[in-house]
Amino acid sequence: MRIGIMSAMNEEIQSLIDSVESPKVKTLGNRKYYHGKLWNHETVLVFSRWGKVASASTAATLILKYNVDLILFTGVAGAIDKSLNIGDIVVGDHFYQHDMDARPFFEKFEIPLIGSSFFSSNKEVNIKLKAAAESFLASNEISNEIKTKFDIKAPKVIIGTIASGDKFVSSTAESNAIKTALPKVMCVEMEGAAVAQVCSEYEIPYGIIRTISDSANHTADIDFLLFTKEIANKYSIGIIKNFLTLK
Repeated sequence: MRIGIMSAMNEEIQSLIDSVESPKVKTLGNRKYYHGKLWNHETVLVFSRWGKVASASTAATLILKYNVDLILFTGVAGAIDKSLNIGDIVVGDHFYQHDMDARPFFEKFEIPLIGSSFFSSNKEVNIKLKAAAESFLASNEISNEIKTKFDIKAPKVIIGTIASGDKFVSSTAESNAIKTALPKVMCVEMEGAAVAQVCSEYEIPYGIIRTISDSANHTADIDFLLFTKEIANKYSIGIIKNFLTLK
């Protein structure tokens, strides 16, 4: 099996890239694709950049140019459900585009010509990702000092609904509006639903993991880039390593 691994930020994927054995590097569409062995699995890793268009283009390249059999996406997200806290992990099972609105031709959130407003990921992949994430959290690889710095307390893993849009949701009002319109959504980001659509249309299984970087009330004073470097980066490599090595 050949696995494609994506992230929207270079900081989130660099440790994984550094772990690839003797990678062959090729530039396509201004992105570097690293093809090699990662914990005895054939993988192709790539920094996709932010947003739905960038991630969709990258996913399509992984499928059409590298013939991957599975795509994994790892990154951060903002919570809009009050049960989530900083450092929690969401494994996505359904994906909406919260900025999709083609009315009056289609219902709000419905993807034109698809006949659905969301895409569903592979259940077996999600179960394995959840186990990999729980194993990572149980390993206590993040020091208590760093956890305290980012106010991470008893982090948990859930399988839940994610919404994507080409907008950085940064206020309580915006979060509440999305939660009211799409009550099942747990967190928001900018890529997952686009990757889900491309994979679904090509019938390629996929899994999307999101580390919560800010809480639903947006009151925590978090250095986002520092969080990405000291937390999300470690979460990404730990969870992916467990996913590839767990029996």
